[in-house]
Amino acid sequence: MNISSIGIAGLGLIGGSLAKSIKYQFPGIRICGFDFPDVLKKAESQKIIDESLFNSAQLLQCDLIILALPVFSSLKLFEELYPKLNENQILIDVCSVKSLFTSLQNKYSSKGKYIGLHPMAGREKSGLENSDHLLFENAVCFVCENERNHQTELLLNFLKFTGLRFTFIDAELHDRIVAEVSHLPQLVSVALVNSVAKDENGFSFINFSGSGFRDMTRIAASDFSLWKEIIQANKKNIISSLSDFKEQIDGLIDNLESDDYESLKFKFESANKNRNEIPFNNKGFIQPLYDITVFLEDKAGTLNRLTSLLANNNLNIKDIDLLKIREGNGGNFRLYFDSAESAIKAYQILKENNFTTTMNL
Repeated sequence: MNISSIGIAGLGLIGGSLAKSIKYQFPGIRICGFDFPDVLKKAESQKIIDESLFNSAQLLQCDLIILALPVFSSLKLFEELYPKLNENQILIDVCSVKSLFTSLQNKYSSKGKYIGLHPMAGREKSGLENSDHLLFENAVCFVCENERNHQTELLLNFLKFTGLRFTFIDAELHDRIVAEVSHLPQLVSVALVNSVAKDENGFSFINFSGSGFRDMTRIAASDFSLWKEIIQANKKNIISSLSDFKEQIDGLIDNLESDDYESLKFKFESANKNRNEIPFNNKGFIQPLYDITVFLEDKAGTLNRLTSLLANNNLNIKDIDLLKIREGNGGNFRLYFDSAESAIKAYQILKENNFTTTMNL
C-alpha cells in the first residue's frame, strides 16, 4: 500500500499522537494538519506536521485522511469528503462512537474506502501538548466497517507500528460496549466524587480520602469538553448502562436493609472473579499507571537517593504518594510508573539496594 501523504483533521490528543507516531516511524511521509491556526502553528514548529491546511477540502489531496475532531465535527467532514474520494484514497475516523458514521456511509456512495477505527487509549488531559507517539502501545483498537477487504488489511498492517491491536466488531455492538466500559465509568466517577465532596462541622469529607479513592476516581479529572459530544452521540446506550448500574446500587441497598449478607458476599466474590478476568495488558480509555510501595527511613537524603538511583537507570517516576509516615521512623511511599516493565525493574533495583519495597501489580 503506497501512502505518501496523510491528512489529519484534529491535532488533539489522538490526532496529535497519531501524527507523532507516524512521523517517528516514517519521517518521509508528508503529514498535513487541519485544525485551529494556533494549533497548526505549534504542530508545524515542533515538526509534527509538514504542512498546515486551512481549508477542509485540501484534505482531499492526501492518500489517507484521518478524522480526529470531536464526533459531530468529524461527521460533518465525513459528509463533505467521503463522496469525493477517489479509488486510491482511504478515509478513517478515530471517534469513540461508530454507528453514526456507518449510517452516513450507507447514505452516500464513494469510490474511496472508509474504515471506522476507535483506539481505546487516552489520558485525562486532551490537546496536542499531551499527545505522545507511544500512546497507542498495546491498546485495543476497534475496527468497524461494512466491507472488510484487502485494502483494509493493508491499512491495518501499515498502522501496526503504532502498537495498536485490532479487533473487528459491528458498529452498533461497539457503541453498546464502550457505553459500558468507558462512558459509564466516566459518569460514575464524576458522580462518586461529587457524592463524597461534602462538608460537615468544618470537615471536608474528601480531604480524608486515600490513594484507593484517588485511583478509583482518576478519570473524574477528564475535561467535559472532551466528553460532551461523546455523551450526546451515544446517549441511548449510556442511559441503558446507567439504568443497569442503578439496579446494582438498588440491589446493594436492599441487601443492607434486609441484612442479606449472603447475597452481598456473593456479589463481592462475583466482582472479584470478574475483575480478575480483565486482561492485564489492555489499555483502556485512560492510560494505566503501575505502582510499587517503598518504605523510606526518616533520614535526610533518603528520598533523593531513591530518585537518583531510579533516574540513573532511566526509570521515570510518573507520580508519587506519601501513604503513611511516623516522625523519627519513616513512611511508605507509593511510586507510579507508566508500564509494568518499569515498575518491575524499579522494584528489582530498589530491592538490590536494600530498600524495603512491595510490588502492587
